[in-house]
Amino acid sequence: MTSDLLERGKGIKLAVFDVDGVLTDGRLYFLEDGSEFKTFNTLDGQGIKMLMAAGVQTAIISGRKTPVVERRAQNLGIPHLYQGREDKLVVLDELLGQLGLSYEQVAYLGDDLPDLPVIRRVGLGMAVANAAGFVREHAHGTTQARGGEGAAREFCELILRAQGRLDAALAAYL
Repeated sequence: MTSDLLERGKGIKLAVFDVDGVLTDGRLYFLEDGSEFKTFNTLDGQGIKMLMAAGVQTAIISGRKTPVVERRAQNLGIPHLYQGREDKLVVLDELLGQLGLSYEQVAYLGDDLPDLPVIRRVGLGMAVANAAGFVREHAHGTTQARGGEGAAREFCELILRAQGRLDAALAAYL
């Protein structure tokens, strides 16, 4: 973790996550009846909960729409969920207007080209380890973990560490 990433993480007030390839491993599972399922990592969920407990707001912006993601957001208590929205920068503009925040106060974790305009615009724009190469090249940093395998947890802990809150967040479990 570079000092640049820690510096960028200090003023973050909102953490935004893509879903497919970030909170999941990126594979899409379709059943014969047309329904689908996704697998989520519990480490990521705990990281998101720790981030929210420290006062950082959270959001999901996904180009796809599925009830599974709605259920996951509800389970974690993520208040801002946007699905079926291809232009993620437009969505972020709407959300920032509602929350009264600036781009510099936003951290975003993505993996593919639709995430890149947001990654390049926010204060801390990161890619997961298995993101598309072009996205990794243009992100401020890349997680060591792959999407769906703890990348979101790593991202959350980076923000908490940058804000001097990680030790307290972890100590709550001792």
